[in-house]
Amino acid sequence: MAMMSDTSEMRTSYTAQTTRRYFVLAVTAGLLLFSFIVDVSTGPGKYPLSTVVETLLNPMAHGVQIKVIIWDYRLPIAVTAVIVGAILAVAGAQMQTILNNPLAEPFTLGVSSAASFGASLAIVLGWSVLPMVGSLVVTLNAFMFALLTCGFILFATRLKGVGSETMILFGIAIFFTFSALLALMQYMASEDQIARIVFWMMGSLGRASWEKIAIGAALLTLAIPFGLMRSWQMTALRMGEATAQSMGVDVARLRIEMLIVVSILAATAVAFVGTVGFIGLVGPHIARMIVGEDQRFFLPLSAMIGALVLSLTSIISKSISPGVIYPIGIITALIGVPVFVSIILSTRHRSLS
Repeated sequence: MAMMSDTSEMRTSYTAQTTRRYFVLAVTAGLLLFSFIVDVSTGPGKYPLSTVVETLLNPMAHGVQIKVIIWDYRLPIAVTAVIVGAILAVAGAQMQTILNNPLAEPFTLGVSSAASFGASLAIVLGWSVLPMVGSLVVTLNAFMFALLTCGFILFATRLKGVGSETMILFGIAIFFTFSALLALMQYMASEDQIARIVFWMMGSLGRASWEKIAIGAALLTLAIPFGLMRSWQMTALRMGEATAQSMGVDVARLRIEMLIVVSILAATAVAFVGTVGFIGLVGPHIARMIVGEDQRFFLPLSAMIGALVLSLTSIISKSISPGVIYPIGIITALIGVPVFVSIILSTRHRSLS
């Protein structure tokens, strides 16, 4: 009887915990929707939320002028903030899981610096990784260098004896290497080229387009279900490699699969909006504090929190000074640095206790 009672209590506790997690997902989704609508309504010539919602549901509800402002200018930027925020957070969540390190994310592993160098090659030297790309040369250079960097990290994971700690060291080495090469490009650049490089590195949602949104949405539609299909393996991996292997998880194959996904996601996000740091760090960190390591809830919540943070960043960037849109990379860094420090301190505290 006692065993049956304990089992019943465990089942009740698990059901309550699962219900709470679904409630958190629903609340976060509601906050994200509200932030998205506020983002669309924010800008020169503010419109009431009711007007924005009516225009979103019926483009011609309030005339051609408002339709053009909402649908052609503000909506792509707001949607891009949600898509890119989710992409960066998913990439960060999966990277932290497979490397078992809460500080791992595309920005800290050198992917962003590699993309910035690729963009600077196009801006300063006019050099393109792929021929015949026209005006897309900066975006494609950034994408290819970010992808090649992730490929190098992927290759390094297959070397015998290379663990997650070594991966972080590889990332640090990559970051400083491409930072030095980027500084060389800036030294060689003219004043106008330096301004273009700096603006690109600061990150901007102003490059938004429906084509980029379609690509980003398609990647998320594939990446999140792919991660959820491997949720129990990823959850087991967070318990340690030995534990995961004892449960039948092919750790090496799982890492390679997820690194491929992370590589494409990170490269795409950086190529679309430039260097936007710490979203891949903040989103998963907050999600882990709320729902723990269960990937069934951790991954989608990370995506929504990342989207919410970048959406709020977009609002802040347009609200600081009337008529001025500040680079989102500056704002995300100011938000992310305190979180970064808190993770370091909490990790140090756990290691000492």
